[in-house]
Amino acid sequence: MDTGDTATSQVISHTFVEDNFEKVTGNHIAFLNMTRNLLMSDDPLPFSPKHVVLEILEDVAADIDLVNAVEKLVAQGYRIALDDFIFDETLWPLIHLAEIIKIDILALNEQQLHEHVAILENSDVKLLAEKVETQEQYELCKQLGFHYFQGYFFSRPTLIKDAPLPGNALNILRIVSRLQDPNVDFDEIEELISQDPSLSYKLLKLLNSASLALPKKVDSIKRALVILGLKSVKSWTSLIALSNVELSTPELMTIAMTRAKMCEQLSDHFNCEQDAGFLVGLFSNLDAMMKHQMDELIENLPLTEDVGRALLNQTGNLGHLLQIVKLYELGLWDDITDSPLNIDQLGEAYIDATEWTINTQSSLY
Repeated sequence: MDTGDTATSQVISHTFVEDNFEKVTGNHIAFLNMTRNLLMSDDPLPFSPKHVVLEILEDVAADIDLVNAVEKLVAQGYRIALDDFIFDETLWPLIHLAEIIKIDILALNEQQLHEHVAILENSDVKLLAEKVETQEQYELCKQLGFHYFQGYFFSRPTLIKDAPLPGNALNILRIVSRLQDPNVDFDEIEELISQDPSLSYKLLKLLNSASLALPKKVDSIKRALVILGLKSVKSWTSLIALSNVELSTPELMTIAMTRAKMCEQLSDHFNCEQDAGFLVGLFSNLDAMMKHQMDELIENLPLTEDVGRALLNQTGNLGHLLQIVKLYELGLWDDITDSPLNIDQLGEAYIDATEWTINTQSSLY
């Protein structure tokens, strides 16, 4: 089996088996790279067509055997995407079978990008712009008529130097800052949460949701503090407060929540406290959410030295934990060389964290 086959098979075996697929994707669609061997295989795919788009890689030759195999998959209901698409006349049979065409915009200059869009404008396909890294690239692709967008632009900050925090972010940061103060006590936390009706409502709604399945009904902030303890309530309230930030890319909160839960689950294996792991994951893309440098934001938060170092430099035990979680999230499994857990164990934690995020968000919104 070649490297590509092995990588895709690992994704399938580690993540997308039995009922795990919906745990990871929720209501979203997963894009899965398919090599020639996997496309040509007679073995049935272990997931429903409704959950996945099959990506045909750019190095797969569009010969008659391959086209016939793809036609069979389309007949079974699978959707097809052409990955890293560079136009060639030999690709027309696959273009006619595809639903989505993914164009790496960094591989083409602006004139070539215009030409590709013109060639495909009469085809019944959706265009997806890959590797969008700047606001200018995003605006150009929107102007050209791309339907979908993918790239680091949507998960890293557009930093605004010497500018105020956007929208309601300043008040939210003040709340989070007070929550993280080690000197804050039981009564202060109750008062802080109770003063914000929206925060109180969402916290009580979440604590009484099926996703948490607490044994007793929580009907007040004081009761929540008694049942869950100060640390848990601070973590949950920080999560809810951040979920209220007005984001241009809502997926940022999904990433933060998934990292938070995965870090929390794995904390013991990295000699870290679970609440510290949760906090590091939750704040790991705070710069992207607030559109400010991480060091500037940390200055305004009374975080422990270990948490601060993890967020700024990914150093210390918490930083090591965050680094491993981010590498797994990005699919850079070959770069995970010093983890106390193997890929299968990390995969299980990721599935659990993703399912938790989906359920928690459904309870919040």
